[in-house]
Amino acid sequence: MPVTGAGFINRLARTCFWAGLALVPMAAQAAEDDPWEGVNRAIFRFNDTVDTYALKPIAQGYEFITPQFLEDGIHNMFKNIGEVTNFANDVLQAKPEAAGVDTARLILNTTFGLLGFFDVGTKMGLQRNDEDFGQTLGHWGVESGPFVMLPFFGPSTVRDAFAKYPDTYTQPYRYIDHVPTRNTALGVSVVDTRASLLSAEKLINGDKYIFIRNAYLQNREFKVKDGKVVDDF
Repeated sequence: MPVTGAGFINRLARTCFWAGLALVPMAAQAAEDDPWEGVNRAIFRFNDTVDTYALKPIAQGYEFITPQFLEDGIHNMFKNIGEVTNFANDVLQAKPEAAGVDTARLILNTTFGLLGFFDVGTKMGLQRNDEDFGQTLGHWGVESGPFVMLPFFGPSTVRDAFAKYPDTYTQPYRYIDHVPTRNTALGVSVVDTRASLLSAEKLINGDKYIFIRNAYLQNREFKVKDGKVVDDF
């Protein structure tokens, strides 16, 4: 099933967050991981243009007219849908404790949290995991391969790019036959995620492409290794 720009926006959001926390320079290593920089930069400019003239203005309008409590609730609902992907990859990575936490979060938030509108799980001390099939492959030793910038999807690696498709089997959009409903859900997801990024993008400085590339690679290493990253500097 084709995936919209939601993947790109999600990657960019995570990138901005981790880049703001990054204290260790990794430009040299990142450059070695980016042998296709020329092509990647061209695709990045395309993505950035789409975002500047389409996604960002729509997200700003959405944020302007939507009350904060409603915006937070909608965001929580989409995160709740993502718990299925988290659970599936917890199981594939042989992480029973994480799988239990994500199962409990899904049940609690779907029932007591009104389909995830309220994040009951976090208030009960159940911290959300963030897993995908790319991390699962990395967990079992599959190398990331070169950095790639994908049209609409944004920053990725060869491993993570191929891993996107299996994750679609854990997302509800694949199983929605009514096209208008499916497209509406996807559209709201894209706008909601982009709106949540508006404040985070202020962290970007200098060469935007390098900033995003370096932060993405560092973020993925951190996630694949569950935070157990050795500082070589």
